[in-house]
Amino acid sequence: MTVAIIRTIMIYVCIVAALRIMGKRQLGELQPSELVVTILVSNIATLSIEDTNIPLLGSVLPIFMLVSCEVIISVISLKSSRFRRLVSGNPRILIRDGILDQTEMKNLRWSLDDLMEQLRMNGCFDIREVNFAVVETSGMLSVHKKRDGAQGRDPAPPMNIICDGETDRHALEFLGLDPNWLNAVLREEGVKDSDIFLMICDRGGGYSIIKREKQQ
Repeated sequence: MTVAIIRTIMIYVCIVAALRIMGKRQLGELQPSELVVTILVSNIATLSIEDTNIPLLGSVLPIFMLVSCEVIISVISLKSSRFRRLVSGNPRILIRDGILDQTEMKNLRWSLDDLMEQLRMNGCFDIREVNFAVVETSGMLSVHKKRDGAQGRDPAPPMNIICDGETDRHALEFLGLDPNWLNAVLREEGVKDSDIFLMICDRGGGYSIIKREKQQ
């Protein structure tokens, strides 16, 4: 019994350390690769607790190997947007300008019950109040409500059109803008896209730029 208690405590400490290395996320915010690692870590941890004949190192080593792989994937994802999209996917728009995209719902295999549940969790009990709804890569739904008393079509939420020096042409297209407009803005500001850490823009052409910090 004493051996089992000691092994359990040691495994507990190892898992806490591993999760600290992976970073802070709630369960519902985990990316697919992070969720897989979490499930595998929990399964591996139980082996040496249930069977004292299995060496403790036989659980600790695989746990930290999995965490190391996840950290490496996170670093590569941070450097490459293409690899990040490959691993985590892209956000998907379910409601655009107040119009529900039924084809996208079928592609995501979402039922109306799934959609309404997510809307209620965002404090929206009437789908007519929704201007935009986006399924994030974590599977959670982000909701942009219509403005109270707004007449006609509400404006789209602002989009990130440049992230860490890379231009998102899909975001430009979504806002009804084109690369020529973006190039003109960059020339006016006297910067290149590689100098920009984040550029946010709305449909009206209003934008905000955060320049990349210079390395010391």
